[in-house]
Amino acid sequence: MGRPDLFSAGGLAGEAGVDRAGWDRIPSEQEVAETAEAVGKRGIRVIRALNRHEALEILRHIIPAGAEVMNGSSTTLLEIGYQDLLESGKSGWTDLHARITAEDDDRKRAELRRRSVAADYFLSGVNAIARTGELVACDQSGSRVGAWPFAAGHLVLVSGVNKIVPTLGDALRRVREYAFPLENARSMRAYGTPSRIGKCVILAYEKAEGRVTLVLVGESLGY
Repeated sequence: MGRPDLFSAGGLAGEAGVDRAGWDRIPSEQEVAETAEAVGKRGIRVIRALNRHEALEILRHIIPAGAEVMNGSSTTLLEIGYQDLLESGKSGWTDLHARITAEDDDRKRAELRRRSVAADYFLSGVNAIARTGELVACDQSGSRVGAWPFAAGHLVLVSGVNKIVPTLGDALRRVREYAFPLENARSMRAYGTPSRIGKCVILAYEKAEGRVTLVLVGESLGY
Protein backbone atom coordinates (compact mmCIF):
# COMPACT_ATOMS: atom_id res chain seq x y z
CA MET A 1 0.00 0.00 0.00
CA GLY A 2 0.97 3.64 -0.30
CA ARG A 3 0.96 6.03 -3.23
CA PRO A 4 3.81 6.84 -5.65
CA ASP A 5 6.22 9.56 -4.58
CA LEU A 6 5.25 12.17 -7.22
CA PHE A 7 4.21 14.52 -4.42
CA SER A 8 6.62 13.27 -1.75
CA ALA A 9 9.33 15.42 -0.21
CA GLY A 10 11.91 13.70 -2.37
CA GLY A 11 9.88 14.26 -5.51
CA LEU A 12 9.34 17.96 -4.79
CA ALA A 13 12.57 19.00 -3.06
CA GLY A 14 14.41 20.12 -6.19
CA GLU A 15 11.82 22.61 -7.38
CA ALA A 16 11.00 23.73 -3.84
CA GLY A 17 14.65 24.58 -3.10
CA VAL A 18 14.54 23.32 0.49
CA ASP A 19 17.24 22.13 2.89
CA ARG A 20 16.06 18.56 3.11
CA ALA A 21 19.13 17.35 4.99
CA GLY A 22 18.59 19.95 7.70
CA TRP A 23 14.83 19.58 8.15
CA ASP A 24 14.20 15.89 7.39
CA ARG A 25 16.63 14.14 9.71
CA ILE A 26 15.81 11.02 11.72
CA PRO A 27 16.37 11.78 15.42
CA SER A 28 17.98 9.43 17.89
CA GLU A 29 15.90 6.95 19.87
CA GLN A 30 16.48 9.05 22.99
CA GLU A 31 15.18 12.17 21.25
CA VAL A 32 12.10 10.30 20.00
CA ALA A 33 11.39 8.84 23.45
CA GLU A 34 11.78 12.22 25.15
CA THR A 35 9.50 13.84 22.59
CA ALA A 36 6.82 11.17 23.01
CA GLU A 37 6.94 11.67 26.76
CA ALA A 38 6.66 15.46 26.40
CA VAL A 39 3.69 15.15 24.05
CA GLY A 40 2.01 12.72 26.43
CA LYS A 41 2.31 15.21 29.29
CA ARG A 42 0.22 17.63 27.23
CA GLY A 43 -2.86 15.41 27.33
CA ILE A 44 -2.20 13.69 24.00
CA ARG A 45 -2.01 9.91 23.73
CA VAL A 46 1.09 8.78 21.85
CA ILE A 47 1.25 5.42 20.07
CA ARG A 48 4.57 4.57 18.49
CA ALA A 49 4.73 2.58 15.25
CA LEU A 50 7.86 0.98 13.82
CA ASN A 51 6.93 1.79 10.23
CA ARG A 52 4.14 2.92 7.90
CA HIS A 53 2.60 -0.57 7.68
CA GLU A 54 2.27 -0.79 11.45
CA ALA A 55 0.87 2.75 11.53
CA LEU A 56 -1.98 1.76 9.21
CA GLU A 57 -2.77 -1.27 11.36
CA ILE A 58 -2.89 0.99 14.41
CA LEU A 59 -5.47 3.18 12.67
CA ARG A 60 -7.54 0.12 11.85
CA HIS A 61 -7.41 -0.87 15.51
CA ILE A 62 -8.22 2.47 17.17
CA ILE A 63 -10.98 3.64 14.79
CA PRO A 64 -14.09 1.52 15.37
CA ALA A 65 -16.12 -0.08 12.59
CA GLY A 66 -18.88 2.20 11.35
CA ALA A 67 -17.15 5.37 12.56
CA GLU A 68 -17.52 8.56 10.54
CA VAL A 69 -14.06 9.56 9.28
CA MET A 70 -12.69 12.62 7.53
CA ASN A 71 -9.14 13.58 6.72
CA GLY A 72 -7.26 16.67 5.70
CA SER A 73 -4.89 16.63 2.75
CA SER A 74 -1.82 14.73 3.95
CA THR A 75 1.15 13.21 2.15
CA THR A 76 1.81 11.14 5.27
CA LEU A 77 -1.64 9.52 5.13
CA LEU A 78 -1.11 8.74 1.45
CA GLU A 79 2.29 7.20 2.16
CA ILE A 80 1.02 4.85 4.87
CA GLY A 81 -1.78 3.58 2.60
CA TYR A 82 -4.71 5.22 4.37
CA GLN A 83 -6.29 6.54 1.17
CA ASP A 84 -5.90 3.19 -0.54
CA LEU A 85 -7.69 1.53 2.37
CA LEU A 86 -10.59 3.98 2.21
CA GLU A 87 -10.98 3.62 -1.53
CA SER A 88 -10.90 -0.17 -1.28
CA GLY A 89 -14.21 -0.10 0.57
CA LYS A 90 -12.75 -2.49 3.15
CA SER A 91 -12.11 -0.06 6.00
CA GLY A 92 -15.54 -0.47 7.59
CA TRP A 93 -15.71 3.31 8.14
CA THR A 94 -18.06 5.96 6.75
CA ASP A 95 -15.92 8.11 4.44
CA LEU A 96 -17.08 11.74 4.61
CA HIS A 97 -14.50 12.86 2.04
CA ALA A 98 -16.09 10.59 -0.58
CA ARG A 99 -19.50 12.03 0.27
CA ILE A 100 -18.16 15.57 -0.23
CA THR A 101 -16.49 14.89 -3.57
CA ALA A 102 -19.65 13.14 -4.84
CA GLU A 103 -21.75 16.27 -4.24
CA ASP A 104 -22.19 18.29 -7.47
CA ASP A 105 -23.82 21.36 -5.95
CA ASP A 106 -21.11 23.87 -4.93
CA ARG A 107 -23.09 25.30 -2.02
CA LYS A 108 -23.97 21.90 -0.59
CA ARG A 109 -20.39 20.69 -1.05
CA ALA A 110 -19.04 23.71 0.83
CA GLU A 111 -21.51 23.10 3.66
CA LEU A 112 -20.53 19.43 3.89
CA ARG A 113 -16.87 20.46 4.01
CA ARG A 114 -17.52 22.87 6.90
CA ARG A 115 -19.42 20.22 8.82
CA SER A 116 -16.76 17.58 8.16
CA VAL A 117 -14.26 19.14 10.58
CA ALA A 118 -16.59 17.93 13.35
CA ALA A 119 -16.38 14.29 12.22
CA ASP A 120 -16.30 11.51 14.80
CA TYR A 121 -12.71 10.82 13.73
CA PHE A 122 -10.64 13.39 11.87
CA LEU A 123 -7.23 12.29 10.59
CA SER A 124 -4.39 14.61 9.75
CA GLY A 125 -0.67 14.83 9.28
CA VAL A 126 1.59 17.14 11.29
CA ASN A 127 4.04 19.75 10.01
CA ALA A 128 6.32 19.78 13.05
CA ILE A 129 6.67 18.35 16.55
CA ALA A 130 8.72 20.20 19.16
CA ARG A 131 10.70 18.09 21.61
CA THR A 132 8.96 20.17 24.27
CA GLY A 133 5.68 18.53 23.19
CA GLU A 134 3.85 21.06 21.02
CA LEU A 135 2.38 19.90 17.69
CA VAL A 136 2.16 22.37 14.79
CA ALA A 137 0.18 22.32 11.55
CA CYS A 138 -0.72 24.96 8.97
CA ASP A 139 -2.81 25.05 5.83
CA GLN A 140 -4.25 27.58 3.44
CA SER A 141 -8.00 27.43 4.08
CA GLY A 142 -8.36 25.82 7.50
CA SER A 143 -10.00 22.68 6.11
CA ARG A 144 -7.38 20.58 7.91
CA VAL A 145 -6.44 22.56 11.01
CA GLY A 146 -10.05 23.59 11.72
CA ALA A 147 -10.62 20.18 13.28
CA TRP A 148 -7.64 20.39 15.61
CA PRO A 149 -8.61 22.76 18.45
CA PHE A 150 -12.11 21.52 19.27
CA ALA A 151 -14.39 20.50 16.39
CA ALA A 152 -13.48 16.85 15.78
CA GLY A 153 -14.80 14.26 18.19
CA HIS A 154 -11.49 12.41 17.97
CA LEU A 155 -8.39 13.84 16.35
CA VAL A 156 -5.91 11.24 15.08
CA LEU A 157 -2.57 12.65 13.96
CA VAL A 158 0.00 10.60 12.08
CA SER A 159 3.60 11.74 11.81
CA GLY A 160 7.01 10.42 10.94
CA VAL A 161 9.78 11.08 13.45
CA ASN A 162 11.39 13.32 10.83
CA LYS A 163 9.01 16.09 11.97
CA ILE A 164 10.71 16.32 15.40
CA VAL A 165 12.67 19.52 16.06
CA PRO A 166 14.19 20.94 19.28
CA THR A 167 11.83 23.84 20.12
CA LEU A 168 8.49 25.43 19.24
CA GLY A 169 10.40 28.18 17.46
CA ASP A 170 12.12 25.55 15.33
CA ALA A 171 8.73 23.97 14.62
CA LEU A 172 7.40 27.25 13.23
CA ARG A 173 10.60 27.70 11.21
CA ARG A 174 10.17 24.18 9.80
CA VAL A 175 6.74 25.19 8.51
CA ARG A 176 8.04 28.35 6.83
CA GLU A 177 11.34 27.03 5.50
CA TYR A 178 10.49 23.44 4.63
CA ALA A 179 6.85 22.30 4.75
CA PHE A 180 5.39 25.36 3.04
CA PRO A 181 7.83 25.50 0.09
CA LEU A 182 7.15 21.80 -0.56
CA GLU A 183 3.38 22.29 -0.32
CA ASN A 184 3.62 25.27 -2.64
CA ALA A 185 5.53 23.15 -5.17
CA ARG A 186 2.90 20.41 -4.84
CA SER A 187 0.08 22.89 -5.39
CA MET A 188 1.75 24.31 -8.49
CA ARG A 189 2.34 20.82 -9.88
CA ALA A 190 -1.15 19.50 -9.04
CA TYR A 191 -3.34 22.57 -9.63
CA GLY A 192 -1.19 25.17 -11.38
CA THR A 193 -1.75 27.65 -8.54
CA PRO A 194 0.46 28.65 -5.58
CA SER A 195 -0.35 27.90 -1.97
CA ARG A 196 0.10 30.05 1.12
CA ILE A 197 0.24 29.79 4.89
CA GLY A 198 -3.27 30.87 5.82
CA LYS A 199 -4.18 29.19 9.12
CA CYS A 200 -1.90 27.68 11.77
CA VAL A 201 -2.62 25.73 14.93
CA ILE A 202 -0.27 24.99 17.83
CA LEU A 203 -1.62 22.11 19.89
CA ALA A 204 0.00 22.78 23.25
CA TYR A 205 -2.46 21.00 25.57
CA GLU A 206 -5.59 18.88 25.23
CA LYS A 207 -8.07 18.98 28.09
CA ALA A 208 -10.44 16.25 26.89
CA GLU A 209 -8.89 12.93 27.88
CA GLY A 210 -8.58 10.51 24.97
CA ARG A 211 -9.64 13.01 22.31
CA VAL A 212 -6.26 13.40 20.58
CA THR A 213 -3.94 10.58 19.54
CA LEU A 214 -0.56 10.94 17.88
CA VAL A 215 0.68 7.91 15.94
CA LEU A 216 4.42 8.52 15.83
CA VAL A 217 6.07 6.46 13.09
CA GLY A 218 9.74 5.51 13.21
CA GLU A 219 10.61 6.59 9.67
CA SER A 220 10.55 9.62 7.40
CA LEU A 221 7.06 10.44 6.16
CA GLY A 222 5.48 13.45 4.49
CA TYR A 223 6.81 16.95 4.98
